[in-house]
Amino acid sequence: MAAANDNPSFEALTFGLAGETFAIDANSVREILDIIPITEVPGAQAFVGGLINVRGRVVPLADLKVKFGMPRTETSIDTRIVVMEVDLAGEPTIVGILTDKVHEVTEISGASIAPTPEIGMKWRPDFIKGIGKRGSDFIIIPDIARIFASE
Repeated sequence: MAAANDNPSFEALTFGLAGETFAIDANSVREILDIIPITEVPGAQAFVGGLINVRGRVVPLADLKVKFGMPRTETSIDTRIVVMEVDLAGEPTIVGILTDKVHEVTEISGASIAPTPEIGMKWRPDFIKGIGKRGSDFIIIPDIARIFASE
């Protein structure tokens, strides 16, 4: 990741996973859904173990908690599915990610984004683009394309 001042600002959708706040580029988000029926795929890996029907389209559903080694929890009234477009091997692909809660769309200043520390992180540094700061809160910016490409 480049030096903090070299990062561009971006509009981000913030969401919660296991008490942590994450942010993805809001331009990649297609829609946000309440929890809908999930068809589990026998023999699939835990990370992308289900499929959902989004307006007649079959969409793989990923659980980022699996990739980040977080405990899986039951869905709640706040659980949402974020349907987004991810560039996988040069091909735009529609995927869904399970979130505990969607917070808001906000701007994250490029100057507030720091590189991922090499030590002290509980997540794989190659899955994190950087750590943003808003007020006194840290916001983890995952590298969604790299996370999906690792499968």
